[in-house]
Amino acid sequence: MPTLKDKIILVTGATSGIGEVTARELAKQGAHVVLLARNAEKAEATRRNIVAAAGHDLVGVLLCDLSDLNQVRKAAETFKRIYPRLDVLVNNAGLLFGTPRTVSVDGYEMGVATNHLGPFLLTSLLFDELRKSEDGRIINVASEAYRFAKPNIADFQSERHYNPLRVYGNTKLYNIMFTQELARQLRDRGITNVSVNAVHPGAVASNFGTSSSVLLSTITKLFRPFMLSVEEGAATSIFLASEPTCAEVSGGYFEKKQAKPVKHPFNTLDNAQALWHETERLVQRNFFQD
Repeated sequence: MPTLKDKIILVTGATSGIGEVTARELAKQGAHVVLLARNAEKAEATRRNIVAAAGHDLVGVLLCDLSDLNQVRKAAETFKRIYPRLDVLVNNAGLLFGTPRTVSVDGYEMGVATNHLGPFLLTSLLFDELRKSEDGRIINVASEAYRFAKPNIADFQSERHYNPLRVYGNTKLYNIMFTQELARQLRDRGITNVSVNAVHPGAVASNFGTSSSVLLSTITKLFRPFMLSVEEGAATSIFLASEPTCAEVSGGYFEKKQAKPVKHPFNTLDNAQALWHETERLVQRNFFQD
C-alpha cells in the first residue's frame, strides 16, 4: 500500500458517503487530512471517527458551504494560514437539489453553485498551494449522469427551464469539462507538478439524493441492494490520490481505476472554453492570477 506520510490532503463533502470513506482511508495511509464540511457538529464527529481509525490525530476541519462563494474565499484563506502547502485536493462534495428551484446567497442556482462554481473557485484559490507540492493532485468527483446533460450557456442558471436531474447532469459534465480544460491549460503553461483527473464513483448505496424528491428517494431505496458500497465507490478517488503512477496522468476520466472516454456532443473545445470564461465571470476571479 502506498504511504502518504507527510502529505496534506483536503477532501470536500467529507462527513458522509464516499467523501468520508475517502478521507478515512487516506488518513489510514498516513496523510494529514483536512475535512471541508458545512456542519460543525457532523465534521467534529467525523474527525473523531477518522482519528480513531487512522491511529493519529492529523485530521483537521475546515467549515465552508461551497454554495456561498464568500465562505469559499474565507476557507481558502484559513487553509493557507494553517498549512504550508496542499498535496491533494479531492473535490468530492456534490448535491442533487429538488423543486422548486432555489438560489444561493450569491443569487446562483443552487446546483450550479454547489457542484461547479464552488469547487472551481476553491481549486483556483488553492492552486498556488498545490504548486508548492512536488506532486500536486486535483481529483474532481463527477458522474455518468453527465450523459443526461443538456447544457445551455445562455440559460446557465436554469431560470427559463429548471429540472433538478438535468441540472445535476449538467454540473457533472461541467466537472469533467473543467478537468479537461484545466489539464490543457496546465500543459500550455508548462506546469508539470500538478495533475487533475475526474472520477465516476459508480452507483453508490449512500444517502445521496434521498432528500431531493420522493420519487428519487423511492428509486434509490429500491435499487440500493444492487448498488456499490461506499467503500467501492471511494476506491477510485483513493487510487488517484495515492497511486504513484497517477501523477503521470492528467485530464482523464476514471471509473473502477481505469480511464474511459467521455462522449457528449457538448464536450467540445469551444464549449469548454466558453464554460471556463463564464465560470470565471460568475466567481469574479481568473483561475490563474498572473
